[in-house]
Amino acid sequence: MQLPTALFETGSGTHVGKVRQHNEDRYLVMPDFGLWAVADGMGGHESGDYASETIVEALSAIGQPSSAAELLSRTEQQIAAANARLRAVSQKRGDKIIGATLAVLLSYDQHYACVWSGDSRIYVVRDGAITQLSRDHTEVQELLAEGAITEAEARTWPKSNVVTRAIGVFDSPQLELISGPLQDGDSFIICSDGLTQHVSDEEILRCVSANGSQQACDALIALTLERGATDNVTVVVTRYLTRPAADGAATDLWE
Repeated sequence: MQLPTALFETGSGTHVGKVRQHNEDRYLVMPDFGLWAVADGMGGHESGDYASETIVEALSAIGQPSSAAELLSRTEQQIAAANARLRAVSQKRGDKIIGATLAVLLSYDQHYACVWSGDSRIYVVRDGAITQLSRDHTEVQELLAEGAITEAEARTWPKSNVVTRAIGVFDSPQLELISGPLQDGDSFIICSDGLTQHVSDEEILRCVSANGSQQACDALIALTLERGATDNVTVVVTRYLTRPAADGAATDLWE
């Protein structure tokens, strides 16, 4: 079967924000390898920048995969390796928490996969609508899922950014995975919570729909800064574009 020739129009950006003294976010953009990632060092803990840098460095060495299953396997292996390094450093420093949330978008042929841990998010804009593909690993999200609080209460819940998963915090990384087929024109947004603290999903939708990938990143960061940017903010936007294939769609490749 002949697959479509595809390309990804990708933009990216990061900013320290208006409150923090240094940027603990890191991002990785490797369209040729089918990988985009955002890591957000955990605020309030030691060496958040070291944690995010360690994770991105590990992912950058993933190499060229020969299948979707290999891409996913290598990604999980590199995350596990970064987790082990962070745990070792943590133990040397008296079990101080050294961790980062992580959101990774993978692509192979006509399919995508999202791998994440924590509250950095992955969205897709498709057919004029925005969908959050990742699910926040936070205390407030768990309470909401259990029915203990309402949507309205969740929006104003104190300490709503307390994460329940992150790379480097546990002996083994606790990852969640979702996958699906790509459609021509899909726009994926990978971001740290520094964006979503200040910008709504609908605003992200409007910005990405009206701009190219880099312009959308620049505009979203500018909007965050206008609203106070109380945290570091990082945004990666990548749009999937295809030319017609000779045959039909590919089957699911991630297993």
